[in-house]
Amino acid sequence: EVYFKNLSKQKQKEVMEKNGNNHKLRVCVATCNRADYSKLAPIMFGIKAEPQFFELDVVVLGSHLIDDYGNTYRMIEQDDFDIHTRLHTIVRGEDEAAMVESVGLALVKLPDVLNRLKPDIMIVHGDRFDALALATSAALMNIRILHIEGGEVSGTIDDSIRHAITKLAHYHVCCTRSAEQHLIAMCEDHDRILLAGCPSYDKLLSAKNKDYMSIISMWLGEDVKTRDYIVALQHPVTTDIKHSIKMFELTLDALISFNKRTLVLFPNVDAGDKEMVRVMRKKGIEHHPNFRAVKHVPFDQFIQLVAHAGCMIGNSSCGVREVGAFGTPVINLGTRQTGRETGENVLHVRDADTQDKILHALQLQFGKQYPCSKIYGDGNAVPRILKFLKSIDLKEPLQKKFCFPPVKDNISQDIDHILETQSALAVDLGGTNLRVAIVSMKGEIVKKYTQLNPKTYEDRLALILKMCVEAASEAVNVNCRILGVGISTGGRVNPREGIVLHSTKLIQEWSCVDLRTPISDVLHLPVWVDNDGNCAALAERKFGHGKGIENFVTLITGTGIGGGIVHQHELIHGSSFCAAELGHIVVSLDGPECLCGSQGCIEAYASGIALQREAKKLHDDDLLLVEGMSMKEEEIVSAAHLIQAAKLGNTKAESILRTAGTALGLGIVNILHTVNPSLVILSGVLANHYVNAVKDVISRQALSSVKTVDVVVSNLADPALLGAASLVLDYTTRRIY
Repeated sequence: EVYFKNLSKQKQKEVMEKNGNNHKLRVCVATCNRADYSKLAPIMFGIKAEPQFFELDVVVLGSHLIDDYGNTYRMIEQDDFDIHTRLHTIVRGEDEAAMVESVGLALVKLPDVLNRLKPDIMIVHGDRFDALALATSAALMNIRILHIEGGEVSGTIDDSIRHAITKLAHYHVCCTRSAEQHLIAMCEDHDRILLAGCPSYDKLLSAKNKDYMSIISMWLGEDVKTRDYIVALQHPVTTDIKHSIKMFELTLDALISFNKRTLVLFPNVDAGDKEMVRVMRKKGIEHHPNFRAVKHVPFDQFIQLVAHAGCMIGNSSCGVREVGAFGTPVINLGTRQTGRETGENVLHVRDADTQDKILHALQLQFGKQYPCSKIYGDGNAVPRILKFLKSIDLKEPLQKKFCFPPVKDNISQDIDHILETQSALAVDLGGTNLRVAIVSMKGEIVKKYTQLNPKTYEDRLALILKMCVEAASEAVNVNCRILGVGISTGGRVNPREGIVLHSTKLIQEWSCVDLRTPISDVLHLPVWVDNDGNCAALAERKFGHGKGIENFVTLITGTGIGGGIVHQHELIHGSSFCAAELGHIVVSLDGPECLCGSQGCIEAYASGIALQREAKKLHDDDLLLVEGMSMKEEEIVSAAHLIQAAKLGNTKAESILRTAGTALGLGIVNILHTVNPSLVILSGVLANHYVNAVKDVISRQALSSVKTVDVVVSNLADPALLGAASLVLDYTTRRIY
């Protein structure tokens, strides 16, 4: 870690020397509308905060300067930025020709501005037609271009504009791993691509806990409560204007019928926007008691409004990108965002062709709360972007280089652009210890934290949150990108809801516990929860002997006996999430009592607790210790003493272990006859002591058709943590529409 940091500092020092020790990077940021300013503002603040490295020039154009759209340039002034130039570039009109003329007008006016400013680099955001004019002007005037949010996919002409800007840009800052792959597939130089996340997330992820009731009251009325209102933001689709106008009418009709207080924002400047405003006025939205229609909401306040809304509806990219950070339900209408990566909070209505269909979507989504998603960022984009800017060598040739196929398999960035590893936060809740680890995609435990597991629910949950927050913060320092949190815990778990239904006696006050919601709310990450036996099976499937095996069973032999069953590559949970409770397979009708209350379970014979019980009996009868063994007076008798005695020739200890191995073997024979796996994996501290006994029982007791099953000992050092990480790394909530 220290080596990487020093290498990065040395690289920046070399770049400064090449560029001239006193030369500051002159950065021109051009903003066209309220949406792109929300992404550019965090970068602008970062640049302004480091005057020893940068000079900032701000150019404002497009809809910022139009009264009908709220004169949003004022919020730039309120943020204390000096606007160097204002360019009126929008040609009024209601068709596609007006957009083309606006691009032309911008191309006429921009050269004079760029000649005067002479920036070293221009930062251009997104996929709007105004941004295309900016990129074209800068490219033709030999000015380096840094493009924000390239490589993404959506469903309108914006897609083509975004990719056209990508081909003009010299450097790229993308928000998701998929976007990075798209840029590489488009032959962009992977050394000039930075996977940073969305800059707006730097503000989003610190915003939810701020005062919000006054903001809700100001925009929607004092009688409105959180989660009891809707935010609507819908834009025309320029490739199908008539259909998008009709869809907007149906949306407003559905919202009127749904009868909830609704904040409606005016659409973007696009062909068809005036017609949409006419539809609003025709339906009386501006005077309807349930509606508030506004041209613009400052971004800081807009964040609070969507964070605490009962639902957001429309076709804005904000719905599928930023709103996921809060877990607010979203209804995405039509084709405008086709192809965007989305979290599980987004419900797509592809053909919003009836009022009833939209109304039904509102009934399904309104008031729900989803896990917070960080698909588009982790709150650390701006530091990465500033570091990237500092690394730019102005003496390098300006001419772009394209990396034509074959594309390199390794899509990682150069180390000087912050090499990051996709990782998971893994939590293991054991009977004694609580462990949290950062686990990489390859199964490497990058960092691990261990504490004693508290006895009460409140203390335990507080400690989990504290350890996870610390680990998530440390992940940035060790260049790991956390995709989510996976939790392995004893007991019966509903993985769909993230709830511990019923715990083992080893973990007190741990029944009917919702783990997903509090952890997701604090970390703004998706959270998965499962039983520790199932997690062990997942660990084997991803990192161990089960990799590539269609049907296998994992048994954990530790304090208790647990396990997981993988059938046709999928984990089996059962109708009431009780599948694979392998430790409670009964192998004797009159056997010893089990902790579950039954008799003769495998766990009552072969678990660490069972062996400890038998060891204590022998010790009480002075039959445990043999020559070569000794125990301190205060030392607690354990299963380890029984195993040691057996190794030193204690026949009674050997008999107990033989009985335990036989019981485990009989249970595994029952499993073989029930699910017929091709592989049995023994995991845990007792696995090596049981493997031969299990093989012997199978050879004697199993049907001939299953005797050929492979029985192996796990080679994973920490299956519980690796399994918890697998929950995240295999099931990250990314859905492509």
